[in-house]
Formats: sequence, structure tokens, C-alpha cells
Amino acid sequence: MPHKPVRLPPLKVLRVRNPNKTETNACVTVLASVLACWASAGYNSAGCQNIEMSLRGCMDAPPAPAPPTNTINYHLRRLSGKLISQAKKGK
Repeated sequence: MPHKPVRLPPLKVLRVRNPNKTETNACVTVLASVLACWASAGYNSAGCQNIEMSLRGCMDAPPAPAPPTNTINYHLRRLSGKLISQAKKGK
């Protein structure tokens, strides 16, 4: 039994929203824990020393390389002329 082709509704623009999700910095969570420790125990308390050292280690580490960008919108834009023209031919 042959399958019927799937018909998509007409779209104004072929685009994927936010294909490049930004990664949060790993040091932000450590910084938040340092600030919480200081708020609860006081600035320069001995109990926050381990967390402060982990924050220093995180800040001194080399930055992570940028992730490769997603090219799906470029390819959708490039192929949209062919897709739209075929859709108009079928009408």
C-alpha cells in the first residue's frame, strides 16, 4: 500500500528559533555559592575558604572553546526558494 505524501502548511519563513543555545558559565554557580556563604557566615570567614578557592580555580582556568554554530537557518534560507517554488507549481 503506497504512503500518501505529507503536506505541510504554507509557512511565511522557514526558520528555527534560537538554534544556538548559549551555555551558562560554570563559574556563575560557584560565585553564587560564595556570595551565599558570605551572606550567611560573614565576609572573610574561615568556613568559606574552600568555596573561595574553587571560585579562584574556576576563574583562573582557560575559557572553554566556543561551540560550533548551528547552520540550520542558513540551509533553510538557501533551500527555501526551491521548496517554495515547488509548492507553487503544485497548486
